[in-house]
Amino acid sequence: MDESPSQLVSEIGTELARLARPNKDFLVKWLRQAATALSQIEQPSSSVASKKMEVMKKLETAIKPLSKSIIKHGLLRHSDKDVKLLVAICVSEIFRILAPEPPFEDKFLRDVFKLILSMFAELGDTTSPYFSRRVKILETVARCKCSVIMLDIDCNDLVIEMFNIFFSVVRENHQRSLINDIMSIMTHILNEEASKPLSDVILRNLVKEGTAASPAASTLAVSIIESCAEKLEPFICGFLTSCSLDRDAVESELKEFYHEILFKVFQCAPQMLLAVIPNLAQELVTDQVDVRIKAVNLIGKLFALPDHHVAQKYRNLFIEFKNRFSDKSVEVRLSALQCAKACYMANPSGKESSQLLSALEGRFLDFDERVRTLAVVVVCDLARFNPKSIPPELISKAAERLRDKKVSVRKKALQKLMEVYQDYCNKCSEGYLNIGNHFEQIPCKILMLCYDKDCKEFRSQNMELILAEDLFPIHLSVEDRTRHWIHFFSLFTPLHVKALNSILSQKRRLQTEMQSFLVLRKKQKDNSSEEMQKRIKNSFLKMSASFPDPLKAEECFHKLNQMKDNNIFSALEQLLVESTFRNAKKMRDKFLKMIGDKHPHFEFLQLLSSKCSFNVFSSEHVRCILDQLSSNIYGYGNLEASSAKLLLAFINIFPSLLRGSEEQFRMLLEEKHPIKDLLIEVLAKAAPHISVEFSEFYPFLERVCLEGTRTQSKHAVSAIASLITSSEHFVFSKLCKELVDSLHRGWNTPTILQSLGCIAQHSVTSFEAQYGEIRSYIVERIFQVEQSDDLTAFDGTSECCHSCKLKICGLKTLVRSFLPHRGSHVNLQIDELLHILLNLLQRGDAFDGIISCASDKTHIRLAAAKSVLRLSRRWDLHVSPKIFCLTILMARDSYSSVRRKFLNKTHKLLKEHAIPSRYACAFPLAAFDCCKDLQDASSKYMEEFIKEYSIEARNHQTSAVQGGSLTDCPAYIVVFLIHILAHDSGFPAEDCQDEQVYADFVSPLFWVVRALVNSNIVNGDMDIVNDAVLYLLSIFRAIKRAEDAIDATRTPKLQILAEIGISSVNALNYNGISTSRAPGLILLPSSLYRICSDKKSNEFPVDENFIKRVIQSLKSQFSMVVSCLPKRGKKCQEDGIQSGDAKYNTLNLATHDQAMLLGIEATEMQGPSSQDINLGHRQRCAASKSAGLHIEVCKNNVPMSSKSTKEKQMSSSCDSATIKPSLSQSHESEALIGKRIKLLSPVDKCFYSGTVVGFNPCNKTHKISYDGGDVELLCLDSESWETICDDSPEDKEMTLADESNAFHSSDCDLVGCSSLGGQRETVNAFGDCASTQSKNFANKENEKFCNGMTSFPDKGKKGQKKGHKIFLEKSASEVVNVKGDAFVRRTRRRKV
Repeated sequence: MDESPSQLVSEIGTELARLARPNKDFLVKWLRQAATALSQIEQPSSSVASKKMEVMKKLETAIKPLSKSIIKHGLLRHSDKDVKLLVAICVSEIFRILAPEPPFEDKFLRDVFKLILSMFAELGDTTSPYFSRRVKILETVARCKCSVIMLDIDCNDLVIEMFNIFFSVVRENHQRSLINDIMSIMTHILNEEASKPLSDVILRNLVKEGTAASPAASTLAVSIIESCAEKLEPFICGFLTSCSLDRDAVESELKEFYHEILFKVFQCAPQMLLAVIPNLAQELVTDQVDVRIKAVNLIGKLFALPDHHVAQKYRNLFIEFKNRFSDKSVEVRLSALQCAKACYMANPSGKESSQLLSALEGRFLDFDERVRTLAVVVVCDLARFNPKSIPPELISKAAERLRDKKVSVRKKALQKLMEVYQDYCNKCSEGYLNIGNHFEQIPCKILMLCYDKDCKEFRSQNMELILAEDLFPIHLSVEDRTRHWIHFFSLFTPLHVKALNSILSQKRRLQTEMQSFLVLRKKQKDNSSEEMQKRIKNSFLKMSASFPDPLKAEECFHKLNQMKDNNIFSALEQLLVESTFRNAKKMRDKFLKMIGDKHPHFEFLQLLSSKCSFNVFSSEHVRCILDQLSSNIYGYGNLEASSAKLLLAFINIFPSLLRGSEEQFRMLLEEKHPIKDLLIEVLAKAAPHISVEFSEFYPFLERVCLEGTRTQSKHAVSAIASLITSSEHFVFSKLCKELVDSLHRGWNTPTILQSLGCIAQHSVTSFEAQYGEIRSYIVERIFQVEQSDDLTAFDGTSECCHSCKLKICGLKTLVRSFLPHRGSHVNLQIDELLHILLNLLQRGDAFDGIISCASDKTHIRLAAAKSVLRLSRRWDLHVSPKIFCLTILMARDSYSSVRRKFLNKTHKLLKEHAIPSRYACAFPLAAFDCCKDLQDASSKYMEEFIKEYSIEARNHQTSAVQGGSLTDCPAYIVVFLIHILAHDSGFPAEDCQDEQVYADFVSPLFWVVRALVNSNIVNGDMDIVNDAVLYLLSIFRAIKRAEDAIDATRTPKLQILAEIGISSVNALNYNGISTSRAPGLILLPSSLYRICSDKKSNEFPVDENFIKRVIQSLKSQFSMVVSCLPKRGKKCQEDGIQSGDAKYNTLNLATHDQAMLLGIEATEMQGPSSQDINLGHRQRCAASKSAGLHIEVCKNNVPMSSKSTKEKQMSSSCDSATIKPSLSQSHESEALIGKRIKLLSPVDKCFYSGTVVGFNPCNKTHKISYDGGDVELLCLDSESWETICDDSPEDKEMTLADESNAFHSSDCDLVGCSSLGGQRETVNAFGDCASTQSKNFANKENEKFCNGMTSFPDKGKKGQKKGHKIFLEKSASEVVNVKGDAFVRRTRRRKV
């Protein structure tokens, strides 16, 4: 019969006791048997206590020999690991069997537990063969709860060691039962006797996550805190409170981690910290920045905990945390922003979240760029997280940071906003979101970056790539892209449209030039001449301008041209003609895959292929728009109009995109749409580039001309002009006759008049054939008809009556007849129209005796003034001084709405360089308007005018030989302003001695002088300011020496104003510029000024002291204002930005064909008579002591009907100026073949050399081959040119100055008054001897005039003195006929 386990254990113990020194093998054998036997022994389960006690005594007796043998042989400290393991197993089993009584005496228990702890320390090695046995030991100790005995025997150090061992050995891959046993042991001890040392061990391991320690240790610590929160609370809370109130007094190293400890404890046992959390508010307001930062980070994490609602429970803490968004420390504000994202995402709908967004919004305007950047990042991340909950205004505010003053902020904002917009597009495509304006504002703001001049990444070259590749998700369909385009285009302002046009125009220019290059490249194989190389190089130069780095791009183009791989060029050629978005994308991807990213020019070809592709807008976009318009998906609202406007914007640049959709477009056009006028305009733009039959569209267009609106009829005529061929021009004649018949029938008169006016611009001959009948109808049936409507009072905003509208329509028709397109020749006389305009400006009616209400007269006068502005583009030399003054005085009209409209129109035309700069006189007259908005508008408009025209004038001057013309400069407007003021009926009485009255009257003059010398307006460019000071002084001194040409009795007023001007300049000349260095010879318009014939008139009528008092009064008056022209913010700067295409005048005025130079004695100033003076950025020559007059004979002083008289005057007054050669004889024209000539370009006023290589006698045109490689057909009869000799040094230096005002034009002369004294040789232009002296002077200087310049003889010297030259313009290329029908050719921009 087998022995029982207890007997076996007893025998093993007895056997071991008999041995003195048992060896390892013996020990292992017997201990293994003992361990097995012990594991089979269970504690008695009898419910009878006496019986249980009896059994326990028997077990104790059986086990006692083994226990004594273990102690006797020192097996608790045995060095062999196998023996130790078996001993530990036996000991743990003995503890289990005899529990709760300890099986060993107290003095041996320490060694026992040390042995057990050594087994625990090996639990981390899960691969050990003994791992399962060690786990069994742990399980046994946990079951019998013997570890608390260490507390009874004062082995606290062993308890701490055990805790550390458990934290060090626990692993994430341990079985859950093992971890539970560890927790059981630890929690049992803590429940028996928790202590600060044990708490420290737990906290230390709580924050060890992420370090060398296992993450399981932190998890174990969290579990322990959760299980023993009540026992640990006094120690943990005491520690955290001490750290919060006085961290320096805490000696524990854990104080450096107490924020992390607090956060982790709160996560597992929040109820433990109810008394600790409020203390954090004190940390938020401490003076120590690092403490505030840590507190903010901690509280932010607490608020971000889901389902805890810390912000609601601790309201005061949240308020103080929110205040940290405006903390004085940048680092604290950054920390608060970093926490805001997580806080909001934890509870987006909570009240506290909305308050956080408000605090976040306030950081968009933080003074530190890092804070502003982070604010944008956080808001964009929140928008991507939940776009439905983010407030729309917050997105708008974030998008405003695209205009931040720091480039780094703008770049980051651009990146994050594009991410937001891409996510938004995807969610709209998935149906999660509906298209909303606040997200569609993002592309609008991005487009405005085109006006950012500080960063090359925002130039239009890069913005194209953003629109094409970065704005939309890459896989977004064309239909979805089009829908978004339509929505954000509906939010566009004119500035957005201008930016988009700039981007698309640049893309179109590159594509066009690329096509030309590919053609040249094919020709180059057969003809590799030097000329061909020049053309290719010029093509590269043009294309490289479309790249972010033009120099690098040009270099890459040259390398590209050297490649022999024709597949590259074939692929590019295909991209240029593929107008569908999807196919273009596939072709480009295939092309880039073909060349591979290892290609040395992969990046350049990647960029080039993008610019060659239709990836911004394509024919598929066009079809999508047409589909949506046809299905009326948007209804008749804003989006439908946006669709049509978007279509027009793209077709205007890429008209061929409509190709393939002609039939769909025609059907849409014939439907009744409120956007029909836009669709007709689209047709007008695209007609030459699509395949349509004229007969299919003409009936509809004809009907529109007769029955449509005025806007529709205007575009309809343009569409007809685009659709017809040269053989179909009879259509206009037929249409014009039909319109005249309808006019007599009284059908839709405003539209008929509009159609006739537009036909006059497109087909001059057709209109002039019916002109007599049209003119008679307008004059007799419209202008001479009295008002039939009820007379109503005009409040400044009311509409005019029907008859008034007809008069305005009739006037516009007549005006258009003198402004044909494409520079067509007009055979009509403009004098009658100008006479009508004069009457309209004076009386509000064209004829006397017509009864009209004040409202009508006001509208008519405004229409007349606008007509003068429009006519001045081409006919300004015919505009009399009276008409000019009446037009300018509209700026002082009695009705504010009229003043506003007139100023806006003038500003618009000046920005476009479509009218002479002298019309800017309106701005100073309106600067003292009673309406504050008009004052601000005048200041803004004047500021923009001075800034742009000053730079323009300097560019013209530096591009010419030794400088351009003074009349280019903004300062020259004072010439006209003074004359207007001198003729003002409000000029102070002759005996007035009240300086304040004078100051109030001349304030516009002082205002404009103050603006001209304000360096802030020209971005601190002191060269421009210095020039302005010198120019003003010269002008004022010249006016003092002149006489009023219209009314000599007003000459004293001119002199008073001139003297006030001089004193104003001197008073405002803060930079101390030497006023003695001003130019001596000034050109004044002879229609306003003439030589002072009466020396007594030179006597100054007002004493100098009075002038000083006036200036002092003006300075006092203006010192009350912060600035005459306040500097505006970025938005206003953007409003004034001009595109590069508008740098040059869009419609330059005719220049001087003739000039007459006269001298005048000047005695006022004494100074250096002949020396070079430095005007800052260029060298100029001062006028010599001899003073000159350049007299302009105004057209209005000559009888209108006397053609022969005009021609006579021209021939007689041109002796001293170069005029165009006459080539009326065919043999003379043919004789030029092979000759070298130079032609004047009206665009930049430079001569360009070339060779005459052919002549066509049919149309009298010469073929000119320029030195730059270009070829042009020109009629030399209408151009300014000269034959040149190859050895003529003057040819290389010849440049003409640009006279920008029409008072200085072909049929007019300029009066030049010297402001330098000392000259005694006087040439009189108005006496009997004038002709003789002028003739002698002209004969003497004729040769110099032929070269474009003349010089005045210095006093007492026979020859001229070097450096004293005045440049005259004599270009005839801008004047078509001697009647003054002037137009501008804008073909040549090439320089020699």
